[in-house]
Amino acid sequence: MPDKFDVIAVEDRFSPPFFKKIPVVVERGEGVWVWDEHGRRYLDFTAGWGVTCLGHASPVISRALLEQGSKIIQNPSSGLTYSPARARLLSLLSTILPATLTRVFFASSGAEANDAVIKLARKVTGRLNIIASQKGFHGRTISTASATGQAKHRERFNPLMPNYVFVPYNDITALEQAMSSEIAAVLLEPIQGEGGVNLPDPGYLQQVSKLCVAHGACLIIDEVQTGFCRTGSMFAIDGLNLAVDFMTMAKGIAGGFPFAAFATSERVAARLEPGDHGGTYSGNPLGCAVAHAVISHLKDKAIHLNVINVGEALLTRLSAMQARHSDIITVVRGKGLLIAVEFATPALAAAVFTGALDRGLFLNLIQERLIRIFPALNITLTEAEEGLDILAEVLDSLGTLNS
Repeated sequence: MPDKFDVIAVEDRFSPPFFKKIPVVVERGEGVWVWDEHGRRYLDFTAGWGVTCLGHASPVISRALLEQGSKIIQNPSSGLTYSPARARLLSLLSTILPATLTRVFFASSGAEANDAVIKLARKVTGRLNIIASQKGFHGRTISTASATGQAKHRERFNPLMPNYVFVPYNDITALEQAMSSEIAAVLLEPIQGEGGVNLPDPGYLQQVSKLCVAHGACLIIDEVQTGFCRTGSMFAIDGLNLAVDFMTMAKGIAGGFPFAAFATSERVAARLEPGDHGGTYSGNPLGCAVAHAVISHLKDKAIHLNVINVGEALLTRLSAMQARHSDIITVVRGKGLLIAVEFATPALAAAVFTGALDRGLFLNLIQERLIRIFPALNITLTEAEEGLDILAEVLDSLGTLNS
């Protein structure tokens, strides 16, 4: 193939049509910035869908890749042999996980981790039914798509996996009515991400936890998007004292390197045995080394403080924009650096997305009329304000058109 070729034409010709792609060829990145093949710079408010928590081309990750890659990437017999990189990561995770979650297994994606814990919850309880939330999202395998409370992600793949029950998120009465002796687990996100950045009422998660204990069901918390300081604390459930049986993690765990994990309690681990689960790439030394470097950096540099401070500034200014453009923006909500801006119509949301991109800002359009803002966790206040300046300019232009 010649040195110069049409990237868009090649991808469109040979890739399955799973995405409606944005017509920008991204050549490189640094921090919260990326550059296209023509040298134009863009500000990234998506963090690669929440994974590049330390920004693009982070030297923290580059060093870990180089150092571990020069030693060993994959062990002989994979997870059947011991690994210093894996042991270091397990030791580090033991210092940040909720106290009751003491056993950790590694995977390659959030969907894979969620798929595994659904299977294992059924095994340890001897029950089949899983309760999940409407508007929830847990992955794109057939099992996790079946567990996702959005028809657009499920119904095109019928027949789905059976034994899933859906209740409204943040409705404890509906959950209580759905609970029975046939429920293996309740699966939910502490803050719904792809479903619209939906936050629970105070006390809701604790009530869910008590119901699970009362009915002998496992509680599965999906922290794939919210984990590793995305909402401020290391995990969104920190300090809530929930009786969690499984917690899944991915995205920010390795700063963009494909990696994931799930943690279990000792009570659950006592009911597991060899052969219950596995995986070729589970706990590979390269992924473990990167995850260790990322998590260590999050801790050592107190990145959660930046998330809290910048997140509060973003919410304050976005709320002011909503007040100024109440005919365009209906709601602003979020926590930390996981924020949703809801628009009056899908057309307005699309116009904001396109207008921002034209001005050099990547946003994430979801649920037809929501824009999700979740940049790198180490974004500076100046960089965040620059992105909001672009957004304000777009809103002002739309306001002029609507007047």
